[in-house]
Amino acid sequence: MTKTTVTFPSAGLDIAAHLYVPDDTGAPRPALVVGHPGTGVKEQTSGTYARLMAERGFVTLAFDAAHQGESGGLPRGLEDPAQRIEDFKAAVSFLTTRPEVDAGRIGLLGICASGGYSLAATGGDHRVKAVATVCTAEPARQFRYGADGTQDPAVFQGLLDAAAQARTAAARGEDPGVLTMFPETAAEAGALGGQHGIEGWEYYCGARGHHERSAKFLTWDSVDKMAASDVFHAVPLIGPRPMLQILGERAVTAWMGLEAHRRATGPAEIHWIAGASHVDLYDKREYIDLAVDKLAGYFGQYV
Repeated sequence: MTKTTVTFPSAGLDIAAHLYVPDDTGAPRPALVVGHPGTGVKEQTSGTYARLMAERGFVTLAFDAAHQGESGGLPRGLEDPAQRIEDFKAAVSFLTTRPEVDAGRIGLLGICASGGYSLAATGGDHRVKAVATVCTAEPARQFRYGADGTQDPAVFQGLLDAAAQARTAAARGEDPGVLTMFPETAAEAGALGGQHGIEGWEYYCGARGHHERSAKFLTWDSVDKMAASDVFHAVPLIGPRPMLQILGERAVTAWMGLEAHRRATGPAEIHWIAGASHVDLYDKREYIDLAVDKLAGYFGQYV
């Protein structure tokens, strides 16, 4: 397998990516676009899945979202659902130009936040033959309702208040500040988000999965952009193409995947990974290998 650093355009921005190509490529192969979790970068979990799927014979492309990682776009740390969906479509366009790729056999694989975005991109792009997600999350829902779906609505209203104040500050030439994504310690993360919060902190801020370019903040206008977003609205457009979601049995976020599944109009499957939490599917090989086995069979059949 060969890993190459590449770039491609998305709505006028340069997107940084790693292209993984099996060494024995002769005839053009099926290909997958692999999207990272929210605040992640291509060197983390999406790169792991891209590499393992390349070992299974697929050309894979793991990319950094616009405004994040090594990709272009100002301001840094912007989470724009429309742009995130466009990044997936732009990645498909890039793959259609590659000689290693069979342009008629391209699928999407989204992890966490990219799970939601990949479903929306598939709904609107008929070049995508099949879509799969791992630990599906939808950032707008998570901000509105919390990771487990039980958040007090006043929390998001407070975030919208802060986002409005930031826009006013920017209009006056003042520093609007940023929304910090992680507290200082794992204990503080646990107080805010329970075990799910602790695991997220350990992955993004601790030795478990830290990367210097992973996003530790979002711009405040990310919040009100997500307030108007519902990426699951496009799920009914995926059918008759297939849709697979891989969810951890212990994932508090699984309610979002179940909601997406209820909206499916074509072949749709939820595959549960026993014993796994949401974040376990980021980096624990005993769970990732089970997910990759399922993904390889699924994409082998449908892409």
